[in-house]
Amino acid sequence: MRNVRANTCTTFQALLFLGMLCAFTLPALASAEINRQQRLAIVAALDDSNPASFDAFIAAVQALPLAADLDLDTLRTQLRNRSPLNDNQRASAARLLGLYARVKYGDEALETLAELVAIPTFEVEGLPQYDNPAFQHMGATLERLAQRFDLGFRNAGGRVYEISLGESQGELIGLHAHADVVPVNPDLWVLDDGTRLDPFTVTAIGNRLYGRGTQDDKNGIVVTMYAMRVVAEEGLPLLNHFRLLVDTREETGGDAMPWYFERNPVPDYNIALDGDYPVIIAEKGYGVVMASFPVRDAGGTGATIVEMTGGLATNQIPAQATVWIDSTAPASLIESLNSRGSAFTAMGGGDYSIRAAQDGDLVRVDVIGVSAHSSDPASGINPVSRMFAFVNLLNAEEVVEANHFTDAARYASDNWGIDFLGTQLGIGWSDPFMGPLTAAQTFISTDAERLRTAVNLRLPIGRQPELVVAEVRAKLDDWATTRQVDVAFDINASDPMYRNPDGAWVNALLDIAVENLGIAREFGSSSGGTSIHDLPNGVQFGLSLPNEKYTGHNANEFKTVDQFLLDLSIITEMVARLGGMSPL
Repeated sequence: MRNVRANTCTTFQALLFLGMLCAFTLPALASAEINRQQRLAIVAALDDSNPASFDAFIAAVQALPLAADLDLDTLRTQLRNRSPLNDNQRASAARLLGLYARVKYGDEALETLAELVAIPTFEVEGLPQYDNPAFQHMGATLERLAQRFDLGFRNAGGRVYEISLGESQGELIGLHAHADVVPVNPDLWVLDDGTRLDPFTVTAIGNRLYGRGTQDDKNGIVVTMYAMRVVAEEGLPLLNHFRLLVDTREETGGDAMPWYFERNPVPDYNIALDGDYPVIIAEKGYGVVMASFPVRDAGGTGATIVEMTGGLATNQIPAQATVWIDSTAPASLIESLNSRGSAFTAMGGGDYSIRAAQDGDLVRVDVIGVSAHSSDPASGINPVSRMFAFVNLLNAEEVVEANHFTDAARYASDNWGIDFLGTQLGIGWSDPFMGPLTAAQTFISTDAERLRTAVNLRLPIGRQPELVVAEVRAKLDDWATTRQVDVAFDINASDPMYRNPDGAWVNALLDIAVENLGIAREFGSSSGGTSIHDLPNGVQFGLSLPNEKYTGHNANEFKTVDQFLLDLSIITEMVARLGGMSPL
């Protein structure tokens, strides 16, 4: 869809266009002859088979009763003879190839997913990703797989792993995934029945595959590499070529891809396999409000907060936040905190818990919520914001002495509250297509000199980010001056992304998703940002289902086996379709 990123979309025309997308679906292009019901029947009949080749797989499909409705004799002959195919034949061949990939390599791909999840590719403070042994292991593993799959491989400075399919001809299509994951708190990886999980070991329970990266985003790497493998093995003629670009810094800074593109060509088309189906044409802008409070002594003799933990990353709402309090009368303090905590949670709806207990010489207070991706705070129950609100109450009622921890709690409660829409600070707005601004409290970090806490912003179209930053800074500076709180703010926000969904390629993506998933044929918007945000002709294409809670970034992250295998089929179909399409 040859177009540059839209101009922040504050014009009436852009807003009108997005409103039209919400109200109407788009007409389908030529679609595959094999419908969803037939696909399901083929999988059910052949899932346990082990076809020697794609041709053998088509022959097995021909033997099924449903083949009477399909002209597979002609298709098979033309594929064998490398004869030209019409639009429907190409679509059918691509769909069959996707089903073949699932049947042939589904089990092996699941094993590869487990192999990648076992590599703990999270950021280590002070250690660049390219010097981190876990990422070096990941790069070597992907290189080994690429060589076995007869794909090109290049390690670009330890920052991006590049896996290639096809000769340099036609258009270059970039497929984007990432190898890094958000950090984990192993204590929180416990199922409701008490089963403890190892975040870096894939644990299969029923239809679920638990493990860090199963959803975000090692599944994307795996299904794409197997899709490219199938296309390469079958020798499908390609009019365009592909590069799978595996980012190592998507979760932690986002500087690897810009570094890569300063030294390498930018693909003509860019597809992020790290979002939602069907096709996402808009992403909210990303922002962070980081508040830094210098350490100060409480000065009194009463109970004093001495430590506080919450989220481990600015883009992750944790399941738990914790406060440790030093007290000369811990037993009575625990009784008081539990009584106050019960009353506080009841006032807040009772959908989270506050529990105090002895922890060595200190009193520990755990606030338990429900983890979520920071782009979708409504899907969780934020323990960070609730912990700050509770601590602020304790300080106001003189249960704990004032120090930098209570300064942070007062700041969070006065300006952000439990609300995640920016309402308390008065900065909220919403767009009909992209939804509301969200402001989620996500991160707490302490050291000997300071306490830092972050609010993660997601901005829809409707306001210039620089004006939002200026407004937030002015309001927070005014609050700090009025309340006489020593605090420094670091605030940033980026433009939202919006794309005009024009072109055969993007409508082919929509057809593939709709026909395989049985969902409405309409483009979507995302609160999450991906590496295609600032690249030309960029969209998200899976691998998460719309209207289902996203488990990436959460404790107990999982991917279902059924969806993983369907993703393998869909992405193989996509590579085959786009690889043979001209013009795009």
